[in-house]
Amino acid sequence: MNSVFSGRKKDTFFLLLFLFSIPLILLIILPLGKMVTGPDLVDLARTIKDPQVISALFRSIYTSLAAVLISFVFGTPLAYLLARKSFKGKKIIEGIIDLPIMIPHPVIGIAILGLAARNTIIGQFLQTMGIQIMGTHTGIIAVLTFVGLPFYINTAKAGFEAVPLRLEHVSRSLGARPWQTFYRVTLPLAWRNMVLGMIMCLARAISEFGAVVIVAYHPMTAPVLIYERFTAYGLKYSQPVAVWLIFVSLFLFVLMRFFAREKTS
Repeated sequence: MNSVFSGRKKDTFFLLLFLFSIPLILLIILPLGKMVTGPDLVDLARTIKDPQVISALFRSIYTSLAAVLISFVFGTPLAYLLARKSFKGKKIIEGIIDLPIMIPHPVIGIAILGLAARNTIIGQFLQTMGIQIMGTHTGIIAVLTFVGLPFYINTAKAGFEAVPLRLEHVSRSLGARPWQTFYRVTLPLAWRNMVLGMIMCLARAISEFGAVVIVAYHPMTAPVLIYERFTAYGLKYSQPVAVWLIFVSLFLFVLMRFFAREKTS
């Protein structure tokens, strides 16, 4: 009798949790549902045939993927270091990594342009190397890496922390070198978190607008093109582009999650 009563109380509790969650769920579903179902098929077909739209979507995809690749290559060692070592200044480094999440995004764009200005040492060095930041794909990738990197590092770090340290000790005791232990033991066990971190990094990068519009209004990424069409022509001409960006983003995220499941199965 007590177990039945306890079960009913638990069901009531979870029902209340669900009821309180409904407003937030609707807040996400209703605007997106309205936007996706707003344009008709003719408008969507006409939009995807527009060379400017195709170019902007492709630019958003490959610059975001480039940012993910950079985050993976350079962020993985840092994530593992933060997960496994305690040292002075560690909290400061973790705070610095989280800064791009908190800083207003136009400020990020201004900061990157200020760093690459011609009157700075770094700007002069980039000039001698023939590297341009403002109005280039390089500048877009730099911005997207800046805003997406914290999401990859923090998620990968959580994955490394979840790997039992004793497994690495066993590997080392059997004669494996540190890099062999990382590649054969740690990496396979933390791979799911690393892919999840790449998905979050991609999501953050492909949706970035505020910093990109400062560094490179042209060439346009998809979010910048949506903004331009909205300000110039209104909702009717910007909404189909937004819908295609949602479709492309959804496809990429599903593909990466499928890849993660295949890797860890």
